[in-house]
Amino acid sequence: MKPLLSIAAFTVVIALFPLVTDSGVHLNFVMMALYAGLMGMAWNVLAGFGGQFSFGHALFFGFGAYIHIIAQLSWGINPWFAIFLAIAVSALVGAVVGALSFRYGLKGSYFALVTLAFAEVARILALSVDITGGGVGLMLPLKPSVANMQFESRVGYYYMMLVMVVVALLLTQWLKGARFGAYLQAIRDNEDAARAAGVDPFQVKLRAIALSGAMMGATGAFYVQVFQYIDPAIAFGPQASVEALVAAIVGGLGTVWGPLLGAVVLHTLSDVTRNLFGALPGINMIIYGSVLVLIVMFLPRGIAGLGLSVRDLFGKKRS
Repeated sequence: MKPLLSIAAFTVVIALFPLVTDSGVHLNFVMMALYAGLMGMAWNVLAGFGGQFSFGHALFFGFGAYIHIIAQLSWGINPWFAIFLAIAVSALVGAVVGALSFRYGLKGSYFALVTLAFAEVARILALSVDITGGGVGLMLPLKPSVANMQFESRVGYYYMMLVMVVVALLLTQWLKGARFGAYLQAIRDNEDAARAAGVDPFQVKLRAIALSGAMMGATGAFYVQVFQYIDPAIAFGPQASVEALVAAIVGGLGTVWGPLLGAVVLHTLSDVTRNLFGALPGINMIIYGSVLVLIVMFLPRGIAGLGLSVRDLFGKKRS
């Protein structure tokens, strides 16, 4: 009950924030931090709970983005329905990648490299076919209305992202206590022992990557709807994958709130750096890499595990 109350309190506070400020800068910061947090939560399902590290989560982001925009431009589907189609296709892509990878026992660095390869293949294919707009990309026509999921102000997108994040938080909290989540963590800790106990690692990991893909696909669809443009470099490039994994690792793997905490820290540092040095090319990647190195060195449990890390540190000093 207490975790659900925490999620409810978080929802109320974030929902009330637009009522106490009309600053577009502040609203955009919170919205994009939530967006990055959702990406981190998607990656956390597979890597944090399941121990299957992916370097190619941009694959699911890209499919979600492209399906969402193609469904509107080419198939005439309303965006409120297109977003669910994008989520479903991204989950299916996750299941296909999982079936091809886990069936042959790929894990660790091998699985990570395979996911990266899938994302790169998707990027090259997106550059080569007409339906994706090739290298030019696709642009969503500006037709402001709630029916078109195009809001007059950022507040509409803000609340849309908040709903997505709350759903992701509830799913993650469910994983903490559900049998499926226990199976995932057992596989993460010792796959052979889990198999000996009657757990089917292939099926469990397949469901995990499908769920992770669906969540990542939702962020891709949201991106397209907000910025009204997508191209292969944005969809399948390294930015989405890096942002997802760094937010989760910095915040704390296998935790409910860790990815959100990591996203807030990273976006705060990015904004501070941008104000100090301007929009330097690649500055975000430099920040993400630097923070990741520091976290791995000094806070291996992430920000969410700060108390445990400090306790362990002092315990070692005393001994």
